[in-house]
Amino acid sequence: MLPAHLSHLRAPDADAAAHGKHLAALIAGEIAAAGGWISFARYMELALHAPGLGYYSSGARKFGASGDFVTAPELGAVFARTLARQAAQVLRCEIPDIIELGAGSGQLACDLLTALTALDCLPQRYRILETSADLRERQRALLHRELPQYASRVSWLDALPAGCEALVIANEVLDAMPVHIVKTRADGIDELGVSARDGAFGWSARPATGALLGAASELKLAPGYTTEIALAARAFIRTLGAHLARGVAILIDYGYPAREYYHPQRYDGTLMCHYRQHAHADPFCLVGLQDITAHVDFSALAVAAVESGFDLLGYTNQAQFLINCGITEVLGATPADHAASYLPLAAQAQTLMSPAEMGELFKIIELGRNFAAPLPGFASGDKRHTL
Repeated sequence: MLPAHLSHLRAPDADAAAHGKHLAALIAGEIAAAGGWISFARYMELALHAPGLGYYSSGARKFGASGDFVTAPELGAVFARTLARQAAQVLRCEIPDIIELGAGSGQLACDLLTALTALDCLPQRYRILETSADLRERQRALLHRELPQYASRVSWLDALPAGCEALVIANEVLDAMPVHIVKTRADGIDELGVSARDGAFGWSARPATGALLGAASELKLAPGYTTEIALAARAFIRTLGAHLARGVAILIDYGYPAREYYHPQRYDGTLMCHYRQHAHADPFCLVGLQDITAHVDFSALAVAAVESGFDLLGYTNQAQFLINCGITEVLGATPADHAASYLPLAAQAQTLMSPAEMGELFKIIELGRNFAAPLPGFASGDKRHTL
């Protein structure tokens, strides 16, 4: 049964509800074993990624109009066709491979390979790092059905390979990485973790310590401010830096630079859940049946990247990036007077670029290792100075 504040949502069916109960029992057991409290980051990790039970590990449909949310690749091929222009420029600088992280349904891989074929710039290998066994099989099925000619070119990874030379692409991956939650008080900083009471999960505070306390203290937030600290995303950047010998990482997600992320008006943080095209802020209901995300602090990512030996190659909003990469030329390839073909593409572009949709909220940050060529995606409107 849904809580009263979410009663407007369609309740899960019996099988989904039973699935959620199994995952809730697993999490409750871990809380009990840990003495009655776990960090929210651990709760989020289990809710999203517990083997066979977590949101991304189970078989429910997540992406697209019939799922819980729509990503840029699910809108149609315009996004991938435009991104392919940036990808081709990197590949032509003797970067052999593409590695996509968290490939979702596999649609971006499918459309990007198709677009790169048209540009006569296929990578030697298209490698997908996917932690969800269920999503991996969905990706494999889509690519084998739509692009069987590339079966030998596409492969799946269990971990980033050491010393790789590649273009790394991560679209809406960082927002799903576990975050810690902190709340400031006049005399210190608490970490908000999770406890279980009467069969339900709830917030429980204890003093923040270690790296979390250090990261939160640097923000100098006013008392009573609640926000996320994405230690896992910073660790991911360090891992990427340790494995990428030469190449470029394109990271696409929604978020802000620090001065906007920790604005006084954003005093409740950015934590958000997505269920059947509805967004809400309760991470403790619909366990395993809903996505849990937080916006990305791009300033923290940039600092972690530079400390890991990356060069910061560019940062801008999605609309500016797509304009720089030639989205108008992509649209122009279809005659505007062919309404049945052109209008759906124009609608995709509107969603991708409108400030009221994805255009301003979504950002693209590109990191380089031993890569000096200028990137067309940041030819104008580069906002690195805001980080």
